[in-house]
Amino acid sequence: MHLVVVGGSDAGISAALRARELDESTEVTVVVADAYPNYSICGIPYYVSGEVTHWRNLAHRTREDLEATGMRLRLETLATTIDVPGRRLRVRDRDGEAWIGYDALVVGTGAVPVRPPIDGLDELGPRDGVHLLHTMGDTFDLMATLDRAAPRRALIVGAGYVGLEMAEGLTARGIHVTQVERLPEVLPTVDPELGALVRAELLRHGVDVHTGTSVTRIARRDGGLRVDAQATDGDPIAWDVDLVLVVTGVRPDTELLVAAGATTGPAGAVDVGSDMRTSLDHVWAAGDCVITHHRLLGRSYLPLGTTAHKQGRVAGENALGGNARYAGSVGTQVVKVFDLVAARTGLRDLDATAAYPAATTHSSPDDHKRYYPGAQPISIRITGDTSTGRLLGAQLVGGLTTQTAKRVDTLATALFHEMTVEAVSELDLSYTPPLGSPWDAVQLATQDWVRHHRSTLTTGAPA
Repeated sequence: MHLVVVGGSDAGISAALRARELDESTEVTVVVADAYPNYSICGIPYYVSGEVTHWRNLAHRTREDLEATGMRLRLETLATTIDVPGRRLRVRDRDGEAWIGYDALVVGTGAVPVRPPIDGLDELGPRDGVHLLHTMGDTFDLMATLDRAAPRRALIVGAGYVGLEMAEGLTARGIHVTQVERLPEVLPTVDPELGALVRAELLRHGVDVHTGTSVTRIARRDGGLRVDAQATDGDPIAWDVDLVLVVTGVRPDTELLVAAGATTGPAGAVDVGSDMRTSLDHVWAAGDCVITHHRLLGRSYLPLGTTAHKQGRVAGENALGGNARYAGSVGTQVVKVFDLVAARTGLRDLDATAAYPAATTHSSPDDHKRYYPGAQPISIRITGDTSTGRLLGAQLVGGLTTQTAKRVDTLATALFHEMTVEAVSELDLSYTPPLGSPWDAVQLATQDWVRHHRSTLTTGAPA
């Protein structure tokens, strides 16, 4: 049995490791486009900030660790063509092109950065101080600019997860950051009420924030960069900076699979079943290049590292003849922004009301008993189905010491198992005054939702 895996990030390596774990007699070849298998792309902002002191520390496992499992790595090798009937993969490396035969193929090509329609973006690059950030190569280019040019002013296009993390990372290096977001509020994966708290944290740390603003042009000027933008009210705005970082999201990298005939779904991602099988014979796919089975919305696209690891493991097992199933995602995410943590799971208010008879409440319980020093409020938004009481989503913003990341995990578990909002109060959660309350903060928030909507749940009448 020869399993070939395309992609050396979360999904691909997870598939290869699972296959070797299940059957050591299986020959596993992993085709990696660059020289950096199993590196944590999520850790790049912390290498830029200096908190991670060497880029090699971003490796989940070293090359030696991976090869010790028995897999064969073909680094700096690009997969170009899948011959589905012939069960072979065409690759290109420094020695030329060749075919690799396989019994089963797993594709984890991931995603590529979105390039917004900005004049000058395609003509300018790292040597000019204009960067995208997605790969280790992108990271080395950015670090070279930081070392060579010592920029004092940076502009970040985009205020999603990576954009916010990079605002913190560049600020930590003493660089003044301007952050530009075309949507009305930063961190648009949470409701605007919580995004506003994140914006306030950015401002508190000296980041200039411009929302409702679209960058239209980047040009070289007087040894630096001129960035032009337009606000939603039509007013023009411009900045002179030394560095521009464009981080406006990703799209699935599906060229290899689509050229072979694979069908696609939401966002153009490759369509797979819960077994991660594609429409191509003997071909599975996982990670950011495929659709996500969302437990509340059905087929969707949600590129997340946690999802890619799970999907890759399923694909690796099933490529060997197994019957594993990906249980689905509820979209749990978390980000640290300076001294604040923002997290979400399930549906935002806007998403929920489009699919369910839903309502959201906002409360701010303390993270632990107020009489113990240092208590801080956590802003929590709970979304539930007003006809059934089912929990549909939760969003939390709290200080760095409030255990916000772990509290969202409690709600993610409740969501995954289709609990009602009221049933969260039945959970047997831990308590000690320095860390919590007899009713944990998440339970106080869900109880608040029930108080507001009890009449709907018991009578069917509007609350």
